[in-house]
Amino acid sequence: HKFIYMRVLTFFILYFLIALGSLEAQVTSSTLVGLNIGNIAPELDFKNINDKNIKLSTLRGNVVLIDFWASWCGPCRRENPNIVAVHKKYSKSKFKNAKGFKIYSVSLDNNKSAWINAIQQDKLNWKEHVSDLKGWESIGAFTYQVKSIPQNFLIDSDGRIISKNLKGIALHQQIDKLIKVL
Repeated sequence: HKFIYMRVLTFFILYFLIALGSLEAQVTSSTLVGLNIGNIAPELDFKNINDKNIKLSTLRGNVVLIDFWASWCGPCRRENPNIVAVHKKYSKSKFKNAKGFKIYSVSLDNNKSAWINAIQQDKLNWKEHVSDLKGWESIGAFTYQVKSIPQNFLIDSDGRIISKNLKGIALHQQIDKLIKVL
C-alpha cells in the first residue's frame, strides 16, 4: 500500500506542477489585463455628460487615447490644446491596423457643471467624455493607478496598451507610427 500511496502522491504533485506551469503561461500571455505595455487595458464604464454610459470596450477597432484629466487641474488644461490638436489631426486619418482614432476622456471632477464648462471652454469636441464625479476617489483613477494628472494611455485597436503618459509632440510621434502610409 505504501508503494501505491507514493505513486498516487507523485502523480498529484506532478499534475499540480504541470497545471501551475500552464497557469503561469496563461498569466504571462498577451491576453493579460493590466497596465503594462502589451497588456489589455482594463475596462472602464462611466456616464457621459448626458448620463449615458460609455464603455471603453465599445471603442475597440480604433486607436484610443485614454486621457485622465480634470477641470480644476492647471497642467491638464494647459495640455488640452495639444489633445485638441491630436484629435483634429488624427480623427480622420487612416491607420494600419485600426478603423480610426478616438479619445476617451476620463474626468476626475466631482462638479458636473465645472466639468461640462471646461469641455466647452477648451473645445474638447469629441463624444467620449466620461466621469463618475468622484474626484480622486474615481474608480477609473483607482483601476489605472492614476496618482497625478494629466495622465494617459494609448491603446491599439485590440485594446492593448501601446504607450503611457505621452505629452506634447511625443504623443503625435507615437500616433504617427500607427498611420497607414499611402
